[in-house]
Amino acid sequence: MPRDIKMYLLDISNSIDSIFEYLGNERNFKLYDTNKLIRRAVERELEIIGEATNRIIKINPTIDISNARRIVSLRNWVIHSYDNVDNVIIWGIIDKDLPLLKTQVDNILIKEGK
Repeated sequence: MPRDIKMYLLDISNSIDSIFEYLGNERNFKLYDTNKLIRRAVERELEIIGEATNRIIKINPTIDISNARRIVSLRNWVIHSYDNVDNVIIWGIIDKDLPLLKTQVDNILIKEGK
């Protein structure tokens, strides 16, 4: 695996860890929805995840990351339509999509010998 891809995968994994750290063990949508600092931190990490994914698929479009194009689209939405970001949609991504992405990325890193 090229060093760049490995670095981007680590960035994705670290950003997901950071999001879960910001939200704590008892993930609470109401806290997320009412705390601008946490929302902005999560949005920034999603931007990093999307940009890293974009760079990975430019190097290797066949990499085994589900919904890679959707991840990049999310990044673009958060950055370019910041005034239309829907906290409920972001929360669904945090709850359903990020755990799967974390597993996929960590499995790729393990397979390649981190």
